[in-house]
Amino acid sequence: MRRRKQPQDDLHNKERWLISYADFITLLFAFFVVMYAVSSVNEGKYKVLSETLTGVFNAPQRSFQPIEVGDNPQRSLNTPSDEVIMPPVTEAPRNPEMDAQARTEALRAMADRLALEFDELINQGVVTLETSDTWLELNLPNSMLFGSGDAEPHYDAFEVVEKIAVVLRDRDNAVRVEGFTDNQPISTNRFPSNWELSVARASAVVRMLTMEGIEPERLAAVGYGQYQPVARNDTDEGRRRNRRVVLLISRDASIRGAMR
Repeated sequence: MRRRKQPQDDLHNKERWLISYADFITLLFAFFVVMYAVSSVNEGKYKVLSETLTGVFNAPQRSFQPIEVGDNPQRSLNTPSDEVIMPPVTEAPRNPEMDAQARTEALRAMADRLALEFDELINQGVVTLETSDTWLELNLPNSMLFGSGDAEPHYDAFEVVEKIAVVLRDRDNAVRVEGFTDNQPISTNRFPSNWELSVARASAVVRMLTMEGIEPERLAAVGYGQYQPVARNDTDEGRRRNRRVVLLISRDASIRGAMR
């Protein structure tokens, strides 16, 4: 009689315990690995921790007085305070006289440089340079800068202004540019009177100075027209002297505070 063949499903059911057994062995192995890792001590970290704790507990006492807990006892009036009170740091007072003296010497140095720049013209009497403790006055004839009845600087004017700018650069002195004319009337669409012509010439010099790098806040332009002559207007020589541009260089830095 032939043996009956077992169904395939019965064979799978009988071998199922192997899967559970393998899972159990895997979990048990992982458990022992974790226990071993926990039980092993990092000797390096343990040594650092041990030395740190030893240093903390064996450190010398840093407080010379015990810390009071509760209400602080009142300090006796006769007991000197342990706190050292440092005096406030105050800026040394400025000496106005020393500042004025230093600025006066700087102004004289500028005068020496201008005299060197215009040495030949000063010797010829074309340019004049006057100095004092508070002002430096450079007098330029209009013919060096402008054409007759015009406020547009001609080619040679730029070289003249450049020489002046070299001396004024890297300073803070206030500079007032003043324009003057003779008494010959002028009436054009651009310049109705000598007032406008003198102001326009002074403004042109200011504009050229700014083009040479002089700070605009240091500059001012003033026009006097024909009303501040330095010579008589009834001769050609007198009128020539009256047609001029004057640069007043102040010892001080404030343009509005510079008075003359």
